[in-house]
Amino acid sequence: MSIHRSLKSSGALSRQRSVLTRTERIKILEDHERWKEGDPVLGLPKVKVARVRLAKKKKEKAEEGEVAEVVTKATK
Repeated sequence: MSIHRSLKSSGALSRQRSVLTRTERIKILEDHERWKEGDPVLGLPKVKVARVRLAKKKKEKAEEGEVAEVVTKATK
């Protein structure tokens, strides 16, 4: 039996996960040299999740200059 298309998930999360799997935690710990081969995999130390933030677009200087000209003309 197939799943109705409205019930299917998109396949990717729309936001950042706050919980990592054990293998993801081990990989991060290896990168930071806090875990070595042979260390126990149970009781791993906490790992901070890096959140991705999108940079806000800065207004172009030309646009700001044009807006300033329009405002000064309107106030005169």
